[in-house]
Amino acid sequence: MADKYLLQVTAGPSYDPTSHQVVAVNSGTPTSIQSSLCSANVSVRIQNYRGLPHGSPSTSSYFSHPPHLHDQYSISFSFVPHRSINGKSLVFGNDFDHPIRDRIPPGFNAAFEIVKWAIDPGLDGDVYADKPYLYGNALSSINVLSVGPKNSKSVVFGSEEEAIEEGGFAGGQEVRQNLHIPDGAAARQKWFLGGHDRLENWQWEEGRLYKADFFNPYLDFNEFALKLPGFSLKVLGYLGGEDYLRYVLKDKDTGEVFFVVVFTLLSKGQVDKDETKTPQVSMSNTNSSDDPTGQPFEPKADDLD
Repeated sequence: MADKYLLQVTAGPSYDPTSHQVVAVNSGTPTSIQSSLCSANVSVRIQNYRGLPHGSPSTSSYFSHPPHLHDQYSISFSFVPHRSINGKSLVFGNDFDHPIRDRIPPGFNAAFEIVKWAIDPGLDGDVYADKPYLYGNALSSINVLSVGPKNSKSVVFGSEEEAIEEGGFAGGQEVRQNLHIPDGAAARQKWFLGGHDRLENWQWEEGRLYKADFFNPYLDFNEFALKLPGFSLKVLGYLGGEDYLRYVLKDKDTGEVFFVVVFTLLSKGQVDKDETKTPQVSMSNTNSSDDPTGQPFEPKADDLD
């Protein structure tokens, strides 16, 4: 299967694929996203990466940091909200624009329970809905959170190869201390799972800089496979022509999107035929005329051999 597809990562301020940029995976160059809701820098790292742009590094020094030796990928970002948003409203997770209920693989419900146990106990959603989603509150879903200064004029990571550390700086630590938020990452995640009042007392403040990192060792993007403790699930055979996985940071109450990151599997044959064009990410029905090739790729049974 790996020889037949190439992975491409794009990111942008909305679901509209025309607003997206190709992400330079495993590079020291973040993708800058600007909108009326926020300013953000997004970096994506994938272990053993084989994908676009051609010549991308196969790994990052990020994976040499002790906390990340076994991780398969990271979506790290810094952002400055342009309006304040209550802690209970900001979510991070996956969603689709169309039903996937007829393509949910056997074993999904068991896998979902393992995901909630191993990755995010606060994960919630409905994969059988017309517009399926799996969201977790950002305060408990994000693995690492660092709070920075107010009235920040820039969205800066520091060294793009550094691993973000839990905590605060330039006044951010006081924000955490005033709300009695534990210092450690796991303790903070558990603390915010402890009740709605804790979420409601938090404000993602307009003009304040936040740094965050989302990662885990379970999702292999090179194979589009979920590898959980005691359980493995290959996803490609059930995509039914839908060749992407979308992450979104959004306000669940208003539906406003802060940014999206999209992981897309592209047919290597089609890429080879049309190297002069930047492949577009399909965000809707794969029969849409917006598809750049006119024909979505369909995984064949022997792709999984």
